[in-house]
Amino acid sequence: MKALVLSGGSGTRLRPFSHSMPKQLIPIANRPVLEHVVDGILRLGVTDIGIVVGDRAAEIEAALGDGSRHGARLTYIRQDQPRGLAHCVAIAQDFLGDDDFVMYLGDNMLPQGVGEVAQDFHEHRPAVQVAVHKVADPRAFGVAETTPDGTVLRLVEKPREPRSDLALIGVYFFTPAIHRAVAAIRPSARGELEITDAIQWLVAHGEPVRATEYAGYWRDTGRVEDVLECNREILGGLSREVAGEVDSASEIIGTVVVEAGARVVRSRIEGPAVIGADSVVSDSHIGPHTSIGRDCAISRTDIAYSITLDGARVVGARRLHGSVIGRAATVTTPDHPAGLRSLVVGDHARIEVAA
Repeated sequence: MKALVLSGGSGTRLRPFSHSMPKQLIPIANRPVLEHVVDGILRLGVTDIGIVVGDRAAEIEAALGDGSRHGARLTYIRQDQPRGLAHCVAIAQDFLGDDDFVMYLGDNMLPQGVGEVAQDFHEHRPAVQVAVHKVADPRAFGVAETTPDGTVLRLVEKPREPRSDLALIGVYFFTPAIHRAVAAIRPSARGELEITDAIQWLVAHGEPVRATEYAGYWRDTGRVEDVLECNREILGGLSREVAGEVDSASEIIGTVVVEAGARVVRSRIEGPAVIGADSVVSDSHIGPHTSIGRDCAISRTDIAYSITLDGARVVGARRLHGSVIGRAATVTTPDHPAGLRSLVVGDHARIEVAA
């Protein structure tokens, strides 16, 4: 079995960060989303992975390399512009050959893995096995109508009047039958080859298609609020590790990771939290569910449920919460009790807040 990861989207909902980095490289617990995706695929025992990339290909390749450090073999497949998920399958056909494969959206977080979906696929071996999850508003998703035993009767993309609350969540297991379906469909009204149309074509032609309801944590990291929520979830699964330097005037509480080369000076760190390599936290309070990236400088700051990306500098910011500070960005504020609540600051920005 092979894997196909789709990483060519532009990520307009994640601006300003997607202006300066691929959305799939936004860090969750100090690791790019794509690394979490690759980890999930490796847990299935799949090591031959194709990654569909767009105009940010160089940045993704620089981040992941050839996959050897992860125990994988990565092949990059260029898509000239977003043309739909089924188009990704079409351009990857030479890589996929006649193998079964799992297709995974590159901005999806499923930390518990999709082993149960894979097991259903191997046990029943339908033409397609899709992962679905109950959602409050199915109108924003591809929706599966199923029988009680998981047989898919119909798939509809973003239905106005959904007959089901089972949304497709971006993980699909395919046999080579999908290539015949992709070749048969035509672009949708929005000009894209829809994977739901290809799967529905198989249903209409009598091919078995099944759904597995995914019971674990799932989040699409398409918006800043989703990134923060994913960060909270992943930090909750970390183990305490203090490899950096923590002085005697500091306090470490709960599950905290202090990476090698980091220094904590006269500060209080409440887990779950991670302090990235070579960062310095001084005279500060780092609250729960916070990731401090690498090479950051955090001084006289009170921050919780937030992310600072690599190289960020935050000075004198009190009561920051639900904030994301971009790479090499600088935030300086006077010390005052009222403080700030939430900031979203893009890469390399400089923000000075007056008293």
